[in-house]
Amino acid sequence: MSKYTTGEIAKLCGVSVRTVQYYDSRGILIPSELSEGGRRLYSESDLDRMKTICFLREMGLSINTISELLREEDPGAVISLILDQHEAELRVESNALQKKLNMVDDLRRALKINPKFSLESIGDIGNQMENKKKLKRFRVTMIVAAIITEAIEIGSAMLGILEGIWWPFFAIGLPVVIAFSIWFSALYYKRVDYICPKCNKVFKPKFKEVLWANHTPTTRKLRCPECGQKGFCVEVYSEKEQN
Repeated sequence: MSKYTTGEIAKLCGVSVRTVQYYDSRGILIPSELSEGGRRLYSESDLDRMKTICFLREMGLSINTISELLREEDPGAVISLILDQHEAELRVESNALQKKLNMVDDLRRALKINPKFSLESIGDIGNQMENKKKLKRFRVTMIVAAIITEAIEIGSAMLGILEGIWWPFFAIGLPVVIAFSIWFSALYYKRVDYICPKCNKVFKPKFKEVLWANHTPTTRKLRCPECGQKGFCVEVYSEKEQN
């Protein structure tokens, strides 16, 4: 079984020798034995106890409180609860830090795309990132609604095939599909603006131009009203619809 001197246990726990001696004098860390020369020797169990004391001190507990806690019949149960609470707090802090790290990464990527750095541009980039998240959630909602509508259309068609009659499809399914398409297009138009990649102008083109423009899932080929450049403009969530 390993034995540790005062200096060794202090080094392993990241504290000073004087701290170990102080805990000894307070009776909360008594060495398991003394060497022939009178040196204090600590066991593995003493090392674990010392680590527990250091943790409880970092948690803000006083020496008197730690002394009383360690004299409990089942100190492990109390310490386990403290550990659970501390773990929960650390996880909350970790999640908050991770969000900040993600924001830093997003800013770095955005600055590589737009290297013209300024305090104002940082704010603009932050707004763009937030709008990007809102646009993503909006698209997911639209996709879910489209799937539901498609299910109604397919269900109506299947009903027509099975029953040998087509009027339910035309009377129910088709009007629903048409109504949804109109609603989808109008809502998407209202909730989405476009940003010109050349001058960074955010604008809303005419509905007809949007409807017939060549597009990708996140861009649409439009003419910028500010610089006149025609190209693929990036979709952004409309600020006007956030109020």
